[in-house]
Amino acid sequence: MISYEKIEGWIFVVRGHKVMLDSDLARLYRVKTKELNKAVKRNLDRFPFDFMFQLTSQESNSLRFQFGTSKGDRGGRRYLPYAFTEQGVAMLSSVLNSESAIQVNIQIMRAFIKLKEMAMTHKNIYQQLEALEKKYRKHDRRFGNVFRVIKELVNNTRKPPVIEKNIPRIAGFVKQDD
Repeated sequence: MISYEKIEGWIFVVRGHKVMLDSDLARLYRVKTKELNKAVKRNLDRFPFDFMFQLTSQESNSLRFQFGTSKGDRGGRRYLPYAFTEQGVAMLSSVLNSESAIQVNIQIMRAFIKLKEMAMTHKNIYQQLEALEKKYRKHDRRFGNVFRVIKELVNNTRKPPVIEKNIPRIAGFVKQDD
């Protein structure tokens, strides 16, 4: 069986969806990419747009640049690759009806689940960091105001508070005149 880490390395985000390419899936299922795509085309009604879509030239070139596959005129692909979402990969097990396909599918589904769990953990950590930042930003402003007032008092740029004359004197305190 192939490790989760390797499968996770074959999961890309395209058009906001986590997808796997037909060539990588064919490698996992140990069939030729052409055979995998033929099986899908024979069962096209099982693969709506949100399960599978064909990449544009720009998307394909972007992914090719990321992992350095060959160009079409040098023995590479003649057709643009298909991308399968998590639901599309799940549907592949019914199209490629073999015991090995079912086992591979289980591994792939576990990799997708692990990625979702990691994303949720990162989201929770991010939210906690944002809350801490807001909390301390509020405290920083308060401390900033305290330090600003202290500096103004030290530099004699702050006017002393106005003392009202009708306030009764505190017993025992006598102001001496210079």
